[in-house]
Amino acid sequence: MPSQSVQLIYIDPPFNTGREQVRSTAKSRVSESGRLGFKGTRYEQVVEKVLSYDDAFVDYWEFLEPRLEEAWRLLANDGTLYLHLDYRESHYAKVLLDALFGRECFLNEIIWAYDYGARSKSRWPAKHDTILVYVKDPKNYHFDSSAVDREPYMAPGLVTKEKAELGKLPTDVWWHTIVSPTGKEKTGYPTQKPEGILSRIISASSRPGDLVLDFFAGSGTTGAVAHKLGRNFVLIDQNPESIATIEARLQKLNCEFSRA
Repeated sequence: MPSQSVQLIYIDPPFNTGREQVRSTAKSRVSESGRLGFKGTRYEQVVEKVLSYDDAFVDYWEFLEPRLEEAWRLLANDGTLYLHLDYRESHYAKVLLDALFGRECFLNEIIWAYDYGARSKSRWPAKHDTILVYVKDPKNYHFDSSAVDREPYMAPGLVTKEKAELGKLPTDVWWHTIVSPTGKEKTGYPTQKPEGILSRIISASSRPGDLVLDFFAGSGTTGAVAHKLGRNFVLIDQNPESIATIEARLQKLNCEFSRA
């Protein structure tokens, strides 16, 4: 791809958790040895592995650093990079991106907080991801706060009625649920990110007609949202399951696309 050809890059690489990420489903079937159920029939649960990918790397930064270097090359002069990680690697990424982009190009550390899943009783449960935001040129970058969805005030009684009805601009802490296991967004792909998160990113840091790139495309949320918002997009992934999921998702949106 040509240098400085992309307005916005969003990447959500594997988090280096050290384990295989799997999205599975459970189905019931009749079984003589299963639990006693409706009308005296015995059933057993069968877990099916649906989609998976390897999230363990011997040298994570040997894998990620050259891709971040390419992100810097591809970004337009007024472009923005959003790197989505969790607590395991975000601090290392901050140091690396400071070196690649320059500390003055650091724009934000966004905390995406959610409230779902198991609760550890031996420590504070980890219920947030970190999104590091870097710009190519700190004196010339695109950011349109007027295009971003607004949030309800936590204490609406402390502001005027007009402000309460309008809502407030989001801060760098975003409270947003994960993709519901039974919701209409669900594709079955592990670690799928909600469209609301990508909508906020793409709306703020790109214009209609701009090119958006995601080279860890996963379930294709970036492309789906970019299409809905009138942006062009390039999605890249090496996992055949990911590519199949993306194509099916874009076809449902009647989105015309070509596969390289």
